Amino acid sequence: MSNLADRLDAARMAQINAYGRHEQPERQLGQPERPTKRRGGDPFGEVKNRVHQALVDSLGPRLYDPHLQESELAARVRTTLQEVIDSEETPLSLADRSRIAQDVSDDILGHGPLEPYLRDPEITEIMVNGPADIYVERGGRIFPVEAVFSDEAHLRRTIDKIVARVGRRVDESSPMVDARLPDGSRVNAVISPIALDGALLTIRKFAADPFTDRDLISFGTFSDGVRDFLRACVLGRRNIVISGGTGSGKTTTLNVLSSFLPGDERIVTIEDAAELQLHQDHVLRLEARPPNIEGRGAVAIRDLVRNSLRMRPDRIIVGEVRDGAALDMLQAMNTGHDGSLTTVHANSPRDSLSRLETMVLMAGVDLPVRAIREQAAGAIDLIVQQARLKDGSRRITQISEVVGMESDVITLQDIYTFDYGAGRDEAGRFRGQLVPTGIRPKFTQDLADLGIELPLHLFARGLM
Repeated sequence: MSNLADRLDAARMAQINAYGRHEQPERQLGQPERPTKRRGGDPFGEVKNRVHQALVDSLGPRLYDPHLQESELAARVRTTLQEVIDSEETPLSLADRSRIAQDVSDDILGHGPLEPYLRDPEITEIMVNGPADIYVERGGRIFPVEAVFSDEAHLRRTIDKIVARVGRRVDESSPMVDARLPDGSRVNAVISPIALDGALLTIRKFAADPFTDRDLISFGTFSDGVRDFLRACVLGRRNIVISGGTGSGKTTTLNVLSSFLPGDERIVTIEDAAELQLHQDHVLRLEARPPNIEGRGAVAIRDLVRNSLRMRPDRIIVGEVRDGAALDMLQAMNTGHDGSLTTVHANSPRDSLSRLETMVLMAGVDLPVRAIREQAAGAIDLIVQQARLKDGSRRITQISEVVGMESDVITLQDIYTFDYGAGRDEAGRFRGQLVPTGIRPKFTQDLADLGIELPLHLFARGLM
């Protein structure tokens, strides 16, 4: 048991480094030599194809037997694989035989040349730009890797295997797809004719063990004081929008804020692809569904938000609003479902309000702009802005309160801002952190009425 615990601890530390902690992974500190791209393909591609086909011919339908346990299938594949390689006429060294066996095994049982990177806890994103052009993100920075697919057909087989597991499809009539792996990792695939130079695949990995507030504090995402403030806002049923760019850590922060929700409340989560990992007892998870091959059966985020209102929720958590669902979300926040949480793609708190306004107009409802802004001002209490900085770390850079309306403009006031003036250290990492502006939020008394006190030191400048 002690060895297993040691391995789990090591994997946990690798996840922490991968998220963007101040200490970068050892291989990154050493500035490793960037591997040379091998655009000529895999030198053992033909051998692997022959071995792969012989393995399929040998095992036949047993590869797809639903009654066969995964461990038993893996044992059969490896046994048959060794026999097939031993019969291969091409002269191969022992190392080459082992490598081919591992690659074909990964291809049959997993996701081909991507499998080692899916197993590596330090890697947070895998980007396939073609059969011989693969990059990974490690420690918030992107590096090319030596792995390659045999050809375009090999890459397409891997994409088809991923999307088929979750009941999705990708073909010329539907050349883009969002899916997820069994571990919750998010997958996006684009094929021709949309992708001009071959199929493209992007996989965003998520930690099997979700990050906690203590992890985000150790990363420098926020401080203890900011954590206490955000927890008070969640417990005090403030409606919170988490804003930021792609890969800035919005979903991770949403997951952490969701962990502050009381265990005795009924929580409904609504997502495009299920990523949130809540540990409360009373959680109902809903996931959107794309149309089938006939173009029917689609269930949009907006449909799920409307349906959730009939499920007697205490809290509604929408993974991300990106269309007319923004109108239904704002109405839910304004009609008794306080304490709801969501994320939106935007560069600043002010931009997030503009995006929400645009998305409400996408709902096709003829509303005057002032009415939309009044809805937003009345519904949203707090906007948390997150960014991935140049050093690869993910930080909360601004927390703003939505105060109300002045004429036709929504009024914001910053509660916390990031101190960029602290500069960078010798390794280029930002020294700054989130600091209070000295302004107390106007909903302080509302929280006090609920028995939640916000200590003065949370807002005192220079004390964070």
